[in-house]
Amino acid sequence: MELFERMQATASFIQKRVSYRPKVAVVLGSGLGNLANEIDIHAEIPYAEIPHFPVATVKGHGGKLLFGLLNGQEVLAMSGRFHYYEGHSIESVSFPVRVMKALGIEVLLLSNAAGGIKPDMKVGDLMLIKDHINLQPEHPLRGLNDERLGPRFPDMTQAYDPIFLQHAAEILQQHKIPFHTGVYVGVQGPTFETPSEYKFFHLIGGDAVGMSTVPEVIVARHMDIRVFAVSVISDIGYPTEMMEEKISHESVLAMAAAAEPHVTLLIKGLIDSVYQPANLS
Repeated sequence: MELFERMQATASFIQKRVSYRPKVAVVLGSGLGNLANEIDIHAEIPYAEIPHFPVATVKGHGGKLLFGLLNGQEVLAMSGRFHYYEGHSIESVSFPVRVMKALGIEVLLLSNAAGGIKPDMKVGDLMLIKDHINLQPEHPLRGLNDERLGPRFPDMTQAYDPIFLQHAAEILQQHKIPFHTGVYVGVQGPTFETPSEYKFFHLIGGDAVGMSTVPEVIVARHMDIRVFAVSVISDIGYPTEMMEEKISHESVLAMAAAAEPHVTLLIKGLIDSVYQPANLS
């Protein structure tokens, strides 16, 4: 079965189980799953039950597709995402975004935990992603292009929607929440970076580094879904004297969870704006 047919079959399966038809999807990254508790859930479907979906294997990623109301607005939420380092193909990692498009999603809000490589960053800070550098070893659009999904050569000059970036900054400033705007470096993982790698990512223009998000963004833009993404800075990798002696997945989850109230506030504000377009003009 070709990608387009798999996408349609999966969307059809979901539509038979869920009456909601939201315009907004949210992907909850490492340590940020508690945002799901803010959703008035109408339906939830474990990934293992969804045709053609991979299964999340990483601690801190829930493994369910959620439909419900957040701040009174209909949303689809991925409680847990997939990573290339888990052994999934890059097509599988980004497949849920394909299904979102078939379900009618117009806006994708992404979150992740990332290592900070901008000198003035602190653990717990938020970074609004304005651009990315893709250093993952595979590209989700490699292979024959299906014009029903999108163009052969998608434009990525404004992959991260500038209107959402501006509105996100206004929300955070209004609530006096410190934040940065920067470039996310997407790598394969699963190892945390060496000091020399952190330095390299800084030298090539990166401000934070992580193991997700980029494939999802590429596929979303391929299908003309608007994208916003935010990183929680869960550790500092550059300058090297700021590095912790040892980084663990548990510490990353803990730092992301501590910053979650700020992420929740931001996501709620952006969702309200999607359903009140005048706020995004």
